[in-house]
Amino acid sequence: MKDLARLCWDGVRANFLPGLVLQVIACVIVGVYYLMPEFRFAYDWVGEVKVEYGYLYSALTTAVYGGLIPFLYLWAVGHVKRGEVLAVGLFFVLFWMWKGMEVDLLYRVQAMMFGDGNDFGTVSKKVSFDQLVYCPLWSAPVTALFYRWKDCGFSWMRFKATVDRKLFFVEIPSVLVSIWIVWIPGTAFIYSMPPALQLPLFTLVLCFFVLLVSVLGKKETEN
Repeated sequence: MKDLARLCWDGVRANFLPGLVLQVIACVIVGVYYLMPEFRFAYDWVGEVKVEYGYLYSALTTAVYGGLIPFLYLWAVGHVKRGEVLAVGLFFVLFWMWKGMEVDLLYRVQAMMFGDGNDFGTVSKKVSFDQLVYCPLWSAPVTALFYRWKDCGFSWMRFKATVDRKLFFVEIPSVLVSIWIVWIPGTAFIYSMPPALQLPLFTLVLCFFVLLVSVLGKKETEN
């Protein structure tokens, strides 16, 4: 319990200020949409592209914002080993391409479950389902396991040796707390947007979040 409490507190301290900055950015994007109609044409264009291309849009945009851009940053600052550049690059792009389609499906399912409204009740239900059901039961554990495999140099033997009770009962729960710091307010902003604009806003939040997780995770492995 002490290890869990310490890791949770470390995650809160590390993510609080970056998460706050991220929420300000998301708030500005949502605020411009609702309070400055003269700029809505740009949002409408993005929404039309999302509707036209559907899952292809989700796959490509999350591959770029969640995968390619964070990978290029980590590579540029020397956080990717020379012999693993291709493997890590493919991992980032393919993993987040898949997750983009998964999140798109989640948003569509929630629209069927709770409706397309942006009222407080609808947004609260979607945030609760997203962060208290989907995230802890599927998204956080799966993402942690895949990133652990990457950090083990894509070696299944090394990966299996690190999969233990501590991973599931200490490390993943602490990661979940860090996720909530960013994504509970983040998803509230996302679900307040029209359905066609939820995935585009998600990709912007995702880009910053993946950079945050990757940099912090790299620092922890070096300590």
